[in-house]
Amino acid sequence: MPIKIPNSLPARAILEAENIFVMTEYRALHQDIRPLKLLILNLMPTKIVTETQLLRKLSNTPLQIEVELLRTTSHEATHTDESHLDSFYVGLNDIRDRFYDGMIITGAPVENLDFDQVDYWDELCEIMDWTKTNVHCTMHICWGAQAGLYYHYGIPKYSLPKKVSGIYRHTCIDRTSRIFRGFDDCFLAPHSRYTEVREEDILAVPELELMSVSDEAGVFMVKSRDNRQIFVTGHLEYDGNTLALEYQRDISRRIPIEMPVNYFPNDDPSLAPVVNWRAHAQLMYSNWLNFYVYQTTPYELTRIGDKQDEKK
Repeated sequence: MPIKIPNSLPARAILEAENIFVMTEYRALHQDIRPLKLLILNLMPTKIVTETQLLRKLSNTPLQIEVELLRTTSHEATHTDESHLDSFYVGLNDIRDRFYDGMIITGAPVENLDFDQVDYWDELCEIMDWTKTNVHCTMHICWGAQAGLYYHYGIPKYSLPKKVSGIYRHTCIDRTSRIFRGFDDCFLAPHSRYTEVREEDILAVPELELMSVSDEAGVFMVKSRDNRQIFVTGHLEYDGNTLALEYQRDISRRIPIEMPVNYFPNDDPSLAPVVNWRAHAQLMYSNWLNFYVYQTTPYELTRIGDKQDEKK
């Protein structure tokens, strides 16, 4: 089944060319089905790229999903044309009285700043507070995960001696959890960050459950025990060339950077990377949508926040 997006969103043509089923607003109006309402807070500078990556992952489900895009209005975007933002994005004030089955908060290239040094931090805190009453389940990615863990639970982030960049091996702590349904015992996922959250801080908070870790990259996934918050420190949504583009960008800027690990064949950046995380990426997003959003969200969205039965 499709994801429902605006007719003229640039990602539509890209996804259709990849044989991914998307549905225009016009066609969706003729189906008598309540779609899942999903909101994406896109904090990345290359917004169209991130939109496309996430929509690709959300497409592999039998559910119809209606996607809206949210921006921070207190920050001036410099890498995306303003006409694109005006056409496809809303601000919190535009949707303050609306309710959503699910939400994704992306990462952002601000992790070397203290949280309160980020120019839109106050607005982000307002949005995260709003999700408590207006969103059934929120997934936070990379810096978004660190920001969410800090805001909701006081979990600090720590600077790393060097950037964690590459493809890392992970294990599932509780293999019976529904988020890992269909996963192999070990799986690979990209990381790209200068900071981390630590396992001991997560385990000290009774409301949180540590879900997946990597011996090399550390904490990968955390969720709240009420299943309304999921935090993923890596980037399963990344395209095959994303880390390569980041590496080339840093080299061109003369930023001291090591080659992404376990990424280029024979550590040769002239060779195309082999994508070995795509299947688990699709599976994770499908499991999230099915088990943590669709199966538990109230049909009447105004009932978000009513106590749900706790499941793994």
